[in-house]
Amino acid sequence: MIKDTIVWGVLGTAKINDKVVPPMCRAPNCRVKGIASRSVDKAKEAASKYGLPVAYESYEALLADSEIDAVYIPLPNHLHVEWTIKSVEAGKHVLCEKPIGLDVEQAKQLIAARDTTGRCIQEAFMVRTHPQWLKLRVLIEAGEIGELRAVTGGFTYYNVDPVNIRNQPALGGGGLLDIGCYPITTSRFVIGREPRRVVSMIERDPAFKVDRLGSVLMDFDGVQASFFYSTQIHPFQRMQFHGTKGRLEVEIPFNAPNDRPTRLLLHEGAGSVGDAGRWLEIPVCDQYGLAAGVFAEALLSKRPPVIPLEDTLSNMRVIDAVFRSAQSARWESI
Repeated sequence: MIKDTIVWGVLGTAKINDKVVPPMCRAPNCRVKGIASRSVDKAKEAASKYGLPVAYESYEALLADSEIDAVYIPLPNHLHVEWTIKSVEAGKHVLCEKPIGLDVEQAKQLIAARDTTGRCIQEAFMVRTHPQWLKLRVLIEAGEIGELRAVTGGFTYYNVDPVNIRNQPALGGGGLLDIGCYPITTSRFVIGREPRRVVSMIERDPAFKVDRLGSVLMDFDGVQASFFYSTQIHPFQRMQFHGTKGRLEVEIPFNAPNDRPTRLLLHEGAGSVGDAGRWLEIPVCDQYGLAAGVFAEALLSKRPPVIPLEDTLSNMRVIDAVFRSAQSARWESI
């Protein structure tokens, strides 16, 4: 019999599950069987909340279930590599929250684990399969704004909770790994090649010691991409792509809503500064469910995942260079 459904298990009861698990349950070719926690009570509470049939008393119990084909990992950043490797060694495919690793060396460990086990591993950058980003790349490749010359963007939120994992360096906290990675991956995706070098400036919180504000410039040999990020600024996100004949903006690039269409703003032709442009509407979708469905389809068709670990490694090389540049105060090669 040809298999037509991927059976999922969720490894952890993180808050992001509220966004991911319900649409994953509705996604094509997906069935979510259960959720695991280090606390059986937390697992039972989460299973009841999401309507899942099984609450596993431990991560190991979930991985021992032979019916589970793939696991979604929403654990704190510092646990991603450990449990991704344990999952593939148990025969499971893995969709793991970003950042799937904390540096280039960890990304290389994951590639080695994938190659050894033959299981698929993908970093859960949900934006990369969202139709608004696919549409934007098509428009730019078609020359809709002429020759792409510059990318600008920003991604911020405000969080000064000392207990929050994003403010704990030992748990892989900090702004670049949490949100600065998004302008990096989307710039690389749209431009279609890797930056040659980067320069950055980073400010760290004096108490938390994590990076709370950063500005980055990436040199793509002909395209300059710059962005800022912060974990202690009023919430904002926007990405703009500037060409010789026009400009495209992504209105809500990263936390795309699932209850209304997303929009691209196109400024084209010889319009003057202040030209209102025209909105291009992208139909409603849920990027989390869509990403799970795309991953499941790749597994069922035995195709590589749409975001291979080699892309993850390339993204992490840029992130590592950003950190190096902040320390050296000079351009750093990728």
